[in-house]
Order: sequence, then structure tokens, then C-alpha cells
Amino acid sequence: MTLIDDDINDSANEQEEQVADYLVAHPDFFTRHPNALAAIDIPHPTGDAVSLIERQVRTLREQSDNYRRQLEHLVNVARENDALAKRLHRLTVALIETHSFDEVLNTLQDELRDQFKADAVEMKLFEVDQLEAHAHEAGPALFSDFLKRARPNCGQLDKAKLEYLFGPQAGETGSAALIPLAAPPLAGVLAIGSRDPDRFHEGKSVDFLQRLAEVVNAKLQSASSPGV
Repeated sequence: MTLIDDDINDSANEQEEQVADYLVAHPDFFTRHPNALAAIDIPHPTGDAVSLIERQVRTLREQSDNYRRQLEHLVNVARENDALAKRLHRLTVALIETHSFDEVLNTLQDELRDQFKADAVEMKLFEVDQLEAHAHEAGPALFSDFLKRARPNCGQLDKAKLEYLFGPQAGETGSAALIPLAAPPLAGVLAIGSRDPDRFHEGKSVDFLQRLAEVVNAKLQSASSPGV
């Protein structure tokens, strides 16, 4: 051992003695600083057995770690929701500024691609009073049940739906979010596609998609209807 090592050991011992003296002089330290107590190990010699106090401390520490992880998760979710709300607000404002049907479509595509990182955005519309008459055709037949449920959903789509919605991009689309549209006299589907198969998984919350559907439906009704 070198002289430098000796000096380091002497310094560490001196610091330990100072800490010990401080704790003796302030017996209520851990009462005032419970987090410090929770972070250190205090052995309770009982041979090979684990003392009740040690078991209780270990349990409390595990609970504390679990609560901390839960809190961190909630904070992250809150941040994501806040960011999502801001993007939806921007999209809503952008839609309000549109006038024609084509402007609505173009704005939706631009905002969903730029703000929500969508790889593909498509909209398919049908005339409500012709849905039943054309129920055997590709579009209405594929989405008739979906339109009746009037509830957004997420997941991986079969080949027929992918090709109908995304055309040349069907093979690159791993997952999609489908939003039912109801803007009489029109009804249809707004499809948001992603190359990531897990981006729009089946368990994903659709609350945001439902709000988006309400905004788009309201705007479509106020915009000029195209010839269908």
C-alpha cells in the first residue's frame, strides 16, 4: 500500500467518524430525513435468520420502489397526453381555416403526417343512402360492420382492407388506425397507417381518435361536399 492509499484511508476514516459524531449529536436526523433511512441498509444480526425488522424494511423499500415506478409512469402518460392534446388543437385550428372539401383532405394529410408521424393517410367516403344498395361492392362490404359500430379501432388489417385503403402503400403498412366518419349525406373511413406493426396495436386507447372523428365530421359537414 502506498502513502497515497494510506492518506485516502485516513481521510475516509476521518469522514466516517465525523458522520458518526454528527448522528450521535442529532439523534432525530432520520426522523427528519426518512428518505435517507430508506436508502441505507441497517443489519440486524440474527445468525442465518432474517429479522422481522429487516423483512419489514425490505417490504417497505420494495413498495416504495413500486410506487415510484408507478408515479414515473403516470407522469410520462400525462406528458404524452399533453403533447397529444396540443397536436389535436393545432390540427383543429388548421381545419377551421379550411373551406373546401379538398382543403379539408389536404390539411388532414399534412397535419397527420407532420404532427402525428403517420406514414400514410387515406379517406374513403360513400353516400349514406347508397351504402345498402352497394353493400356487395368492395368498399362498403369491407367496412359495413365497422361503420355500423361507429367506433374507432386499431390493429393490423387483412390484405383486402389494406389494398383498398392504402393501394401501393399496402405492403408497407404494418398497422393502422381506422376512424369512422359520419357527415350526412356522407359516411366513410379515415385511415392512418404506420410501417410499425406495433404503432397502432389492438390495445391502444381510441379516446384521441374519437375526438379526432368528431372534429373531422363537423368540418366535413360544413365543407362543400364532393361528387361521389
